[in-house]
Amino acid sequence: MSELPEPPGRFAYDGLERAIHERARLGIMASLVAHPDGLLFADLKELCSLTDGNLNRHLRVLREAGLVEVWKGVKEKRPQTMCRMTTQGRTRFLEYIGTLEKIVADAVSPKADAADGLSSGLLKGMAPA
Repeated sequence: MSELPEPPGRFAYDGLERAIHERARLGIMASLVAHPDGLLFADLKELCSLTDGNLNRHLRVLREAGLVEVWKGVKEKRPQTMCRMTTQGRTRFLEYIGTLEKIVADAVSPKADAADGLSSGLLKGMAPA
């Protein structure tokens, strides 16, 4: 009889997307979800404390992942760049936030060890390596 594969461990957190999980990209995504109409490049740069080059690089990663879109235009004879979260990006970011909430809940749960079958006496007879 073949056994079904075990589901991922309780603390595996498969919902953490690499495209979002970097500090600067997390800040960009949080800024854009809070501003559904989008933000000008300069405003996003200031909100996230990034340089032009860093913001461009992180926006490229997020665009390639389908999480954000970048629009270029002219306003009052000045070039403008608008950044906005895509519909898919908003959905995936909210799922990501849900995973982070689960991590926090798991970390503060007093019954986390008991639920995993770990005993409080696990360290008896052990010494630091």
